[in-house]
Amino acid sequence: MKILEALCARLAWLLILMSLGGYALAGTPCAGPQRLCASVDTNTSAPAPLLAMLDPAIQPRPARPPPNEPAPPPPPSAVPIRIALLLPMRSATLATAAEAVRAGFMAGMERDGTGFKAEVVSTGDAPRDVLDAYARAAVASDIIVGPLARSAVAALADSDAVTRPTVVLSVPEGRTGVSRTTVPRGMLVVGLSIEDEARQVADWAAREHPHGRALILTGGAAWAQRAAGAFEGRWVQLGHTNQRFAVPSGEGGKAAIEELKQKLEIDPPDLLFAALDSTALRPVRALAAALPCYGGGPANPGRSAAPDVPGLDGVRLLDLPWIVLPDHPAVMVYPRPLNTEQPLDMDRLYALGIDAFRVARELALRDGAPFGVDGVTGRLDVVAGPGGQLQLQRVEAAVVVRGGAFEPVDKGR
Repeated sequence: MKILEALCARLAWLLILMSLGGYALAGTPCAGPQRLCASVDTNTSAPAPLLAMLDPAIQPRPARPPPNEPAPPPPPSAVPIRIALLLPMRSATLATAAEAVRAGFMAGMERDGTGFKAEVVSTGDAPRDVLDAYARAAVASDIIVGPLARSAVAALADSDAVTRPTVVLSVPEGRTGVSRTTVPRGMLVVGLSIEDEARQVADWAAREHPHGRALILTGGAAWAQRAAGAFEGRWVQLGHTNQRFAVPSGEGGKAAIEELKQKLEIDPPDLLFAALDSTALRPVRALAAALPCYGGGPANPGRSAAPDVPGLDGVRLLDLPWIVLPDHPAVMVYPRPLNTEQPLDMDRLYALGIDAFRVARELALRDGAPFGVDGVTGRLDVVAGPGGQLQLQRVEAAVVVRGGAFEPVDKGR
C-alpha cells in the first residue's frame, strides 16, 4: 500500500512539472494544449521512462483492432523495386520472340506489379552487346530478367558480370540437365527446356508402365534429337529398355512409315515416345492407335484439335498449363495475347514472360529464400541447391487428347 501511495505521488509530481514547463517526459517540446504529450490511459502508450516506473502487473495493454477486422497492411515502400527486362528487341531473328516475352511480362506486371518498376533494355544478337547492356542495367536496377537467347545466356554465365539477382530466360548452351545448375551465384534459369519436358514424360510413362519397353520415334530436327536423347537417358536411368526409330520428313518419311509398320507387327513395344510434331505423329498413330503414345509440347495439335482430326485421340501430352488448361484458375487471371492466331511457340513465350515476372517478384520480396508458384508454365518451385544456389524446378501439365479437347490427368491441376 505504501509503495502504491509513493508511486501515485511521484506520478502527480511529474504531471505538475509537465503542465508548468510545457515539455514532454522525453524532453521534446509539447505540441500545445490540443495534444497530450504523455498519457497513462490504457488505450495509449506511455513514454518508456514512465512505463519503467510502473509495476509490470498493471502496465497498460496495447490497443486491439475490433473483432473480425484484419490488421492494417504494412505501408508500401516509397521506392519501387527496379526490374530491367533485357531482351533482343533489335535482333532480326529474335525480335518477334522477344516481343512475345515482353508482352507476357507486362501482363504479369499489370496484375501483380504494385511496388515494382520495369524498364525494357533492348539488345542485338552479339554477346558483347548483351554483356554491355547487362552491365548498364546492373547499375540502374535491383533485379534483371534476361537475356533470352541461349548463346547470350551462356556468355553471361561464363562471365563474371552477374552482380544482381538475374532471371535468365533460356537454358545456357551446353548446360542442360544437372549441369544447368553450374551457373554463377545469383543467376536463376527459368527458360523452357525441351529436355526437361522429355524427362518428365519419361517419369510419367514409367509410372503408368513400370515394366514397359519404349520405342522412341524421332525426327531429324535438332530439337527432336535433344528430346529423344533426354527421354532415353531418363528412361534407362529408371531401369527400362528402349529402341529408337527415325521418322524423317518428306519422301523418306513415307518409306519409314512402311518400315515402322513391319517393325510394330514383328516386335511391338509397350509404349511409344514421339519426339515428333503433330503432323509427323498422325501417320504413326494410324499404324499404332492401340499403343499408348506419349509426347511433349511439339506433338500438341494446337487450336485445331477438332474431333475429326485423325490419329491424335488418346495421345498423352505434357505441355504448359497456359496451352492445355486455359480454364485453370491460375491461368484465367491473366489476359491472352492480342494476336490470338499467333503460333503456339509464341504463346509459350508469352506465358514464359508472365512467369518470369512472377519469379522475379518473389525473388525480390523473399530476399532470395525458396518459394513456390502455381504458374502458367507449370508448377514452379525455386529451391536451394548445392551451396545454397537457387534452382527452379518446373512441372508441366499432363493431359490426354479426348474428342478435340485436353483432359487433365491430374484432376487437381
